[in-house]
Amino acid sequence: MENKISKKRSIKGTVVSDKMDKTVTVVVNKYVKDPKYKKFYKTSKKYKAHDEKNQFHVGDVVYIEESKPISKDKHFIAVSNKESKA
Repeated sequence: MENKISKKRSIKGTVVSDKMDKTVTVVVNKYVKDPKYKKFYKTSKKYKAHDEKNQFHVGDVVYIEESKPISKDKHFIAVSNKESKA
């Protein structure tokens, strides 16, 4: 039987809220190129991520990884804040 390698999406973001229990809100900023005018502009999106040990706080740079749905709008897990992760 073959070993399956799971390719879960991993995104780098900044924690903007840690007021909920075992949950952090992470904002992810990215640049998008306009297809018609070829100009880059900045967009941002907020994700709720599961933080089991409540170890991340406002201002921390973290990586969030896709997982199965944990609640209605929480389907990421806060993994680490190491800069070496790809």
